[in-house]
Amino acid sequence: MKQTFNLKEIDEEQLPVPKHKLHSWTHFAGLYAAEHVAATEFVIGATFVALGAKTMDIILGLLIGNVLAVLSWTLITAPIAVDTRLSLYTYLNKIAGNSMSKLYNWANVLIFTVISAAMVTVSATAVRFAFDIPAQLNWYPTNIWFVLIVILVGLFVVFIAIYGFEAVSEFSGICAPWLFTMFASGALVLMPALSLDVLGKTLPGSWADLLSIGDQSIWTGVNSQGEPGIGLMQVIGFGWAANTITHFGLIDMALLRYAKKKSYGLATSTGMMFGHFIAWIAAGIMGAGAAVILGKSILELDPGDVAYYALGWSGFVIVIVAGWTTAITNLYRAGLAAQAVFSNYSRRSTTMAVGAAMVIIGCFPFVFSQILPLLTYAGLLVVPVGAIVFTEHQIFPKIGYTRYWSKYQDYAYSTPAIASWILGLVFGFGLNVLDVMSFYYLFIPTWFFTIIIYTLLAGKYGAKKKFPEAEEEEKAFNASVDVYHEKMAQNEPELIKDTSLFSKFLNITALIALGITLILAGNVLFGSKDENIYIANREIFYFYGFICTMVYFITAYWSMKRGKMTSV
Repeated sequence: MKQTFNLKEIDEEQLPVPKHKLHSWTHFAGLYAAEHVAATEFVIGATFVALGAKTMDIILGLLIGNVLAVLSWTLITAPIAVDTRLSLYTYLNKIAGNSMSKLYNWANVLIFTVISAAMVTVSATAVRFAFDIPAQLNWYPTNIWFVLIVILVGLFVVFIAIYGFEAVSEFSGICAPWLFTMFASGALVLMPALSLDVLGKTLPGSWADLLSIGDQSIWTGVNSQGEPGIGLMQVIGFGWAANTITHFGLIDMALLRYAKKKSYGLATSTGMMFGHFIAWIAAGIMGAGAAVILGKSILELDPGDVAYYALGWSGFVIVIVAGWTTAITNLYRAGLAAQAVFSNYSRRSTTMAVGAAMVIIGCFPFVFSQILPLLTYAGLLVVPVGAIVFTEHQIFPKIGYTRYWSKYQDYAYSTPAIASWILGLVFGFGLNVLDVMSFYYLFIPTWFFTIIIYTLLAGKYGAKKKFPEAEEEEKAFNASVDVYHEKMAQNEPELIKDTSLFSKFLNITALIALGITLILAGNVLFGSKDENIYIANREIFYFYGFICTMVYFITAYWSMKRGKMTSV
């Protein structure tokens, strides 16, 4: 007798992504570019200065570390995401049972809500600067106007995130090219200020001059305590581990499940190579340049200060937009995790709920100041779970174990999964306490340790057994989902690509606006013979660069809206 499933009663977020909703690599290139060219880059730029890295260690270390991060997404996260078409939150429920998945999802709700809140707070610093609101240096807010700004910024983030992956990717796609342009422009605009301070001239004459500026004014090799700072291996580890939570931890299954091919994991290179590599270096240059202009230490500046002296009024926009793009993506993840816990509610409802919590948390500046410790500890927290899912999905079929064995035995929870997670945490944080190795690399032995423990425990609890009837039921369910999605696809409106001359004009105008911005920034660096000309050229960039910013967003958004026309 053919088994039937009532799929209409299951929220679509709990089902695999249908084929007609898959996206090309360009969607992911834009999404990762915008997310990882973020407001936190201003913070991390200052962090490398405080940690006492050297210039060449920054250049080589970030290059290697970010390449390793791209490979982690491509070889670990993307294959599982494309195979299952499920978010980690949903897939974990199939592997480890409802109890563990709810506990884990609660942890992710907290982590991503706080990360989103920190981004909202960073965005608010730009608005604070524009309206001359005092800097928020305490753990609590001291100005009611700052609180109102956080609320307004946060509401926009919630508004975009509730509309799902499509809205997130569209917003990111518009912002990404502009964010690249502005980070590069900011470095060009403030390089003469550094060159004047170190070399006594506005234009570095050689690679040796650039290294001299870096070593003397930015990455000096001496930390904030006046001691020798971190070296090449630490910088590599920092670059690799910064996004451990999303690649080794498999959180980005939520995004990459929409990819047509597993190779689209390589699209994360836009975020890593242009975002983290170039943006972190550019942020360091901008921070050091702003510090020279203001006569302060880079560690005393907030993102609003740095962005304004690098980009003028466009600087306010970049901090706001860069904060938004990261906050929106992470709030989307938090909403998915919350929806996996409260499966009776839609993702929009849960996203609105966690969005309200995000706004409240964002009013407290301590979240922003502690974002880097949060990211590193959060990564170590989720890596064991990523190892468990990787083991079940990739390793078990190869060694003759049964995938979903715990589900097939109707266990309320998977003892091996819970025990492996706990033991993985004890192992990872234990290594940290013992100071056996650099904290940035702890995720590697923790990942392998958890894989071994979970394989051994699962074998004892039933993973070696075969469950032919349950496996047939699983195949029948997947087949019914495919049929259900095929029927849904028939009702989807056919998208018509807009090839009109006016739309082409809008696209060309947007690109010209970005090109003029870079030309103006280049003129500040290469067309300033002395300090007076430099200041004049910088003011020209501030004024016309802001006009180009407005032109870009108007034309890019207009073009995007025209491109969404559908057939009748």
